[in-house]
Amino acid sequence: MRAISLAARLAAAPDRATLLNGIGDWRALLNDWSFWADPRQLPPPGEWRVWLMLAGRGFGKTRAGAEWVRSVAESDGEARIGLIGATIGDVRRVMIEGESGILAISPAATRPKWEPSRGRLVWRSGAQALCYSGENPDALRGPQHSHAWGDELAKWAYPQESWDMLMMGLRVGQQPRALVTTTPRPISLLRALRAAADTVTVTGRTQDNRMLPDAFISAMTADYGGTRLGRQELDGELIEDLVGALWTRALLEECRVRTLPPLVRVVVAVDPSASVGGDACGIVAVALGNDGIGYVLEDATVSGVGPEGWALAVAACAARHGADRVVAEANNGGAMVKSVLIAADAALPVRLVHASRGKVARAEPVAALYEGGRVRHLGAFPALEDELCGLITGGGYEGPGRSPDRADALVWGLSELMLGRKRVAAVRVL
Repeated sequence: MRAISLAARLAAAPDRATLLNGIGDWRALLNDWSFWADPRQLPPPGEWRVWLMLAGRGFGKTRAGAEWVRSVAESDGEARIGLIGATIGDVRRVMIEGESGILAISPAATRPKWEPSRGRLVWRSGAQALCYSGENPDALRGPQHSHAWGDELAKWAYPQESWDMLMMGLRVGQQPRALVTTTPRPISLLRALRAAADTVTVTGRTQDNRMLPDAFISAMTADYGGTRLGRQELDGELIEDLVGALWTRALLEECRVRTLPPLVRVVVAVDPSASVGGDACGIVAVALGNDGIGYVLEDATVSGVGPEGWALAVAACAARHGADRVVAEANNGGAMVKSVLIAADAALPVRLVHASRGKVARAEPVAALYEGGRVRHLGAFPALEDELCGLITGGGYEGPGRSPDRADALVWGLSELMLGRKRVAAVRVL
């Protein structure tokens, strides 16, 4: 459980006056970032060289970077700080002159002198900061710095070259350090930084910022929640495509819809779990529209329950969608699977199928349906889509969890709806 900031404690305190009296000179708190900040926005403890903040838009990355630079400059007159953005214009407009930039967050008494023509900030302490961009790695070739703040590194035109030049010059003082604040994108430099032993990584989501309007958060969640764009730009997740994956993120983004046509048939597919605490039981509802397109309606997968528990979840999902049939993999004890499903709802029409090929081989014809534009997702299904993107051509699985249970259920369901007798060689009906 993460620490709670003093500001959050004050907001929740039943007797704020008593809390303020205990703090002392509360007026000084107005310019005390450590009081107002989310703990993830404060420098982490320990010996680190790079502080990597991977967070969604609106989390407060710029404010955190500006406050860190301010604290360094006000406490160390010898500090020489590099400010690096995607462009020189971004450094000036966002990092220095922006609403959460260095000038805006600095008290008048300690506000640095800004020299735009020289691209330089000078503090009364003697500390200085110079501006650079990820468009011009050579500009970082000569200067030396004690500290550096790199903003939106994933947008730099030459991220690796610029970073290399910055690091080679980060050698002033006893403990040179760099802060990187960025919305994540799947570039190799971010992967390498996150994996480095001397990097401390913190993450944050847009909705973590209590200062943002509730209406904005609700709108963003409704429009982008669960999508690749939303998970990257709002939740700060680093999402990548794997080489050789049957499904790509871009392919899945293209197949999203908000409404359904009249449905011809609905199937709930099940990849059963035989034990409590083992793999999840994949449960996915799919439908065939009157336009000939397959639609993924719901991922109702459950974990940590026994056969009776997941059978009830299947029955509930079938009832919600008015399913015509339940299709269940029978490899994990066909008689048991059918009996628990019928026990959960005697009216369920159950069809058992037996896998004679591996999961990836069964998935390939279904992936081809997606590539042909014949499948749509009603909204976003992050956990299911992560599994789909982890199925690798040739038989491997590199997604989350031990087994792609959700993806396997989807494959059974769409195969039943759309592939018919083409699946005879791969599926034997019991």
